[in-house]
Amino acid sequence: MIEQKQQLENAVQEALNIAKKLGVDQTEVALTKTSGTSVNTRLGEVENVEFNLDGGMGISVYIDQCKGSASTADLSPEAIASTVKVAVDIARYTSKDKYAGLLDKDCLETAPKDLDLYHPSSCDTEQLLALAKECEDIALNSDKRIVNSDGVAVNSHSSLRVYGNSNGFLNSYASSRHSLSCVLIAQQENEMQRDYSYTSARDMQDLFSAKWVADEAVKRTVSRLGATKIKTQQAPVLFSAEVATGLFGHLVSAISGTSIYKKSTFLLDTINTQIFPDWMQVSEKPHLIKGIASSPYDQEGSKTIDRNIIDQGVLQTYLLTGYATRQLDMKSTGHTGGIHNWFVKDTGLDLAGLFKEMGTGFFVTELMGQGVNMVTGDYSRGVAGFWIENGVIAYPVHEVTIAGNLKDMFMGIEAVGSDIDPRSSLKTGSILINKMKIAGA
Repeated sequence: MIEQKQQLENAVQEALNIAKKLGVDQTEVALTKTSGTSVNTRLGEVENVEFNLDGGMGISVYIDQCKGSASTADLSPEAIASTVKVAVDIARYTSKDKYAGLLDKDCLETAPKDLDLYHPSSCDTEQLLALAKECEDIALNSDKRIVNSDGVAVNSHSSLRVYGNSNGFLNSYASSRHSLSCVLIAQQENEMQRDYSYTSARDMQDLFSAKWVADEAVKRTVSRLGATKIKTQQAPVLFSAEVATGLFGHLVSAISGTSIYKKSTFLLDTINTQIFPDWMQVSEKPHLIKGIASSPYDQEGSKTIDRNIIDQGVLQTYLLTGYATRQLDMKSTGHTGGIHNWFVKDTGLDLAGLFKEMGTGFFVTELMGQGVNMVTGDYSRGVAGFWIENGVIAYPVHEVTIAGNLKDMFMGIEAVGSDIDPRSSLKTGSILINKMKIAGA
């Protein structure tokens, strides 16, 4: 890895040097190499084995604020030189954009931290297949209602990313990601239901066991049997931890710099404004060791720092790329490429406690469709889950729709559970919202 790291850094530096000789004002180069193995089994048979080794170099040049970009998978000196020249030629034909360019030097990370993100697997293909078969075998033999499998997948990948620009930044870091997932089909009389479970981590040793994934997939699948519709009404809605991440995913989209400067968000001009209950806290921690979304710097080389996103219900920051900072006349927040390990503070109740707190209402475990208008905040999604009565699960529910507006939903959050889903880069427990419209039978 050290030798490859040096080779790729040299290739990026070569591109920067060539651009400088051609008189380019500003240049940035991103190079990624990814390798790994994916295997799939179904009903004890191997369905797919895939090896991949890919990557490429992307070069962007800025000439008098005119941008040109080109890419290549060939890292020979001749190919790099040719790609830089193509980017330069393109820049000569593009329109001037006063917001185009590199980050200011004072925003760049000068001392990147080692976050222990690289843990390549020592497992060969046979071992990965054995893990998949073990998981599926446990699942298929644990409950007679599990009548079929839609397959088990094991993925193990590593990557090396190098980024450099003409403002003096040139760094790289390696990372890895491994996962195991299982999809099952259950049957009861003439009814069939499908569900799944998974585990994901930087280090193969940190994955949940094959038995945990199998047992969780079985539990989720059979619990859906006997699902029915419910009548149209208004009621409290509890989003399970697994789907609650989606609510904050909408927050991420709504406060992204692109949405703000395009004025295409329901949270326009809400910085330093209360948008959640006054007890809500959401923090970001980019430098967690082995973190799923940890990063020593963002994809433009910007510093990533611990920060509060929501403090006492008040929005503290937008999520800005370099381009957005210039559009909005603000400073980079290090979010080119996405967020970095968000944590939603819980209010002290576990899932059973949230059921009791809700009393009667709808527990959502699956979301379907994309019915969210990010300009108005209007929210309408197909859902499945469970009806709760007197603080306990009464029966499974399917084929219903919930609706509301994200502004009202955010302010209507009454509790956040301690049942945090550790697999997500956005860590939250289940979220209880005081009321939503439920369209059923």
